[in-house]
Amino acid sequence: MIVVAGEALIDLVPSPQQPSPARPGEEDAAPDGRLPALQPQRGGGPYNTAVALGRLGSPTAFCSRVSTDAFGASLLDGLHRSGVDTSLVQRGSEPTTLAVADISPDGSAGYGFYAEGTADRLFALPPALPDTVRALSLGTCSLILEPGASAYESLLRREAGRGVFTALDPNIRAGLIPDPDAYRARFRAWLPDVALLKLSEEDALWLAGAEDAADGGREAVTAAAKEWLDEGPAAIVLTRGGDGLTVLTRGGALSVPGERVEVVDTIGAGDTVNAALLHRLDAHGALSYAAVRALGDDDWRDILRFAARAAAVTCSRAGAQPPFAAEVAG
Repeated sequence: MIVVAGEALIDLVPSPQQPSPARPGEEDAAPDGRLPALQPQRGGGPYNTAVALGRLGSPTAFCSRVSTDAFGASLLDGLHRSGVDTSLVQRGSEPTTLAVADISPDGSAGYGFYAEGTADRLFALPPALPDTVRALSLGTCSLILEPGASAYESLLRREAGRGVFTALDPNIRAGLIPDPDAYRARFRAWLPDVALLKLSEEDALWLAGAEDAADGGREAVTAAAKEWLDEGPAAIVLTRGGDGLTVLTRGGALSVPGERVEVVDTIGAGDTVNAALLHRLDAHGALSYAAVRALGDDDWRDILRFAARAAAVTCSRAGAQPPFAAEVAG
């Protein structure tokens, strides 16, 4: 079984054909001055990853703290519908976190969060995970917002220490990080306990402190990635939007192109990649540190192409709607 740990929340997404809310200094996006309609959708990086794994057919459990409010009930229903085990989910009467999405013309999404005093922030370290657990995936807001962040960090270290394969997707939300340098240091401290690190190019630039570099940050990211590999992970997978995916290992780098698709939005695409990587690594018998180190170029091409196909399906429809196994077969 694969356990995904982290936040579950509700994305408030502009309805189809509706403009995004106006940014500060802009006029209202709606011509008549009305605010755009926002549609609630289940979300959160770890939540989306768990749903995607369930839809792909991997035995999956979700580990989090979910509200007892109506949104929380809907989140659990979404997990059940995707075949995800919820026995590790903690419940609380606090409200569900809300994330207001801002969809750009190219389909990319930014978020504003309403997370103060919400249920997922009060996650507590659970007892040792069942012996059937072979992999643990973490990331996004759950590793930023205290006091839950420290509990998730403890879960990462404890399970890595007993040999569970660990995957990390920081999925940086800079607006939630009050001290970037402190977070970057904390990220480096996690790496000895991480087997697979997945980053978007934007995440890598931010973590390398190279957002404003003259060359686009390529040299800084390359140098940082080598350091990150030396500190723990067996492999780093970089997502490059429509340009595809790259895997970095101690043996070098390998890339595959993206799948061409008409993009509706990119919500959940990176989370789908997380799930697809774990699902396909499992198919290769590679949910262990040593097995990932032993993968060859042909193995990685298959794994990355599978992830690219899965992400393309998610981008082709509104909201975080990851594919089922039949949609990415072949």
